Amino acid sequence: MADEKLNTQVPSQPNPDEIQKLVHREDVQKAIAESIKTEEDILLQPVPDRRKLPHVPDASQRRTHVDRRGYCENAASRQDYEQSKAKEDTGRRYIVDYPLKLNIKTSDGHRLDITGRVNNISGSGMLCEVASMYEPALQKADTISLSFTITPGSMPEGYEMKVKSLKAKWVRTVDRGEGEEPARCGLQFDELLAQYAHRSRQRYMISMASLFMFFISLFVMLLRAESVLYFEFNRTLYLYSILAATFLLTRYLFGAFYKPVPINPDFTPGVTVIIPCFNEEKWIKRTVLSCVNQDYPPEQLEVIVIDDCSNDNSWQAIEEIVEELRSEDTTGIADRIRCHKQPMNMGKREALAVGAELANKELLVFVDSDSFLDPFAIRNLVQPFQDENMGGVSGRTDVANTYTNNLTKMQSVRYYIAFRILKAAEGLFDAVTCLSGPLSCYRKDLVLKYSDAWLNQRFLGQKATFGDDRSMTNFILRHHRTTYQDTAICSTIVPNTYKVFLKQQMRWKRSWLRETFIAATFMWKKEPFMSLSFYMGLIVPILAPIIVIYNLIYIPLTHRVFPFTFLIGMFAMAMLMSFAQLLLKRSSIWLYGMWFCLYYEAVLLWQMPIAWVTFWKSTWGTRMTTADVTGLVKSLRKKDKKGGGES
Repeated sequence: MADEKLNTQVPSQPNPDEIQKLVHREDVQKAIAESIKTEEDILLQPVPDRRKLPHVPDASQRRTHVDRRGYCENAASRQDYEQSKAKEDTGRRYIVDYPLKLNIKTSDGHRLDITGRVNNISGSGMLCEVASMYEPALQKADTISLSFTITPGSMPEGYEMKVKSLKAKWVRTVDRGEGEEPARCGLQFDELLAQYAHRSRQRYMISMASLFMFFISLFVMLLRAESVLYFEFNRTLYLYSILAATFLLTRYLFGAFYKPVPINPDFTPGVTVIIPCFNEEKWIKRTVLSCVNQDYPPEQLEVIVIDDCSNDNSWQAIEEIVEELRSEDTTGIADRIRCHKQPMNMGKREALAVGAELANKELLVFVDSDSFLDPFAIRNLVQPFQDENMGGVSGRTDVANTYTNNLTKMQSVRYYIAFRILKAAEGLFDAVTCLSGPLSCYRKDLVLKYSDAWLNQRFLGQKATFGDDRSMTNFILRHHRTTYQDTAICSTIVPNTYKVFLKQQMRWKRSWLRETFIAATFMWKKEPFMSLSFYMGLIVPILAPIIVIYNLIYIPLTHRVFPFTFLIGMFAMAMLMSFAQLLLKRSSIWLYGMWFCLYYEAVLLWQMPIAWVTFWKSTWGTRMTTADVTGLVKSLRKKDKKGGGES
């Protein structure tokens, strides 16, 4: 019977212990799985290093003042450091499986065309398989020309391309093979893949993108000039058009002038990385490993993992990775990584606050449990704190699962523009309005100072349970500076189904509404250009649904006029996003920026009115918090009652 399924009462303020019991019920588990069902993600597959922590500076090598990447720490040479980082990025190898064509030319003029397969590849070379009989010819070859195709998702964005006649030379034979077994040979490219890409196609892409961005910006300004001419006929409509165009174009302009704080290798303040975790058994090991495996003085870095009473196997996964790291303890990792399990599910804010209390260092880095840090992320992230008035810094978040499907490609373009353009524009004025959850850094004293107010925040009588990043940013930004560091990079897992994606976007809009109105009470005190841009950014999204209805429905129905100008303007803004992504990141997915803009106008825009009347909801939608489980159980019980008590 239905009442035998969910016969436990679920009060409006649920008992956490009761929720923990409910979540393990078979029918609830089935509903949970269905509500957060996702596809299998496509991720980059780096070649595993034999060491678990290859980027952690070795104590014995650091005593010589030169680490294994070859730069001198005492010289404090930014150029040397940047060169060493570029070399590290170029040499990073990825597991692939491409068909390969080789054209071999020997000194006596003989030519030989053979085929093989690429096993792994980096920006400077590859490991390939060829028939063992051809291995001697490779060794003796005068020139080797390679032709292969780098498939999307097998290397970082921007590398996907067809490679034709790339010159290379034999370096070594890893395995000669016997009989019909292939030989595995290492080949070094005569030029880096990045150089080849720029020479063969990227310079044309950059020129095209720059030209189109110029003409699109000019076209948008001309459209807005029309708004000025006809301003008297409809002041509200044309004022909105002018504000929207000014807001977007100035963000692109300010973003173009942004520059990250350069590396000072001698500036290495103490850092505590705090990872709040709830039901993230799939990714938490990779997250923890990326946070420990940092190019940063080991004695200046500690990691604290806070499990918020997960109801899956997250805690076991955390214990396993910590034990694995301690078993290879060469850098005092046992003293630098700690785990704490909350007695009950209390929420992300509480987990972060507990981590802040346990921290021993002066800077706190908050990292989401499904985000993975670049090995140089921490060193770059702390650089703006050389300014004593800096209160918080946001790193750049890329999408880890870009090539899973069209939705993740769309989000990848959006993330890049949101950080490299919009957040960079705010960083130009040291007034970033959201230090993003995947990777952000704060002064510990400020987090502790505002901790009580942050944990007990209420809005219109309702307790704030999400939007923790925007909320803490507001507390700090009110009296301190916040900025953006584009060179501090992490990658995160984004929703790969529209159902989960829409739930995430609704949650973000609710927190955006709450925190943006709070920020509006003090942003007028900031730099004038930043203040003006902020208030324009507040007005434009709120009025957007009304403007769209007016232009696409009211005008055509009442005046029999097709909204040609409005649609062209919208398309121009979409093109601007796409070409900016092409210019700056040079990725093949740039066209998905237009798809995002169209999807936003058709779907995401209409979440704003709903967010207005549902701001009090505390569900996350993308993972089963206590509030989500409570709502789900209530929904199941209602369905059972409507079913008349049938099984």
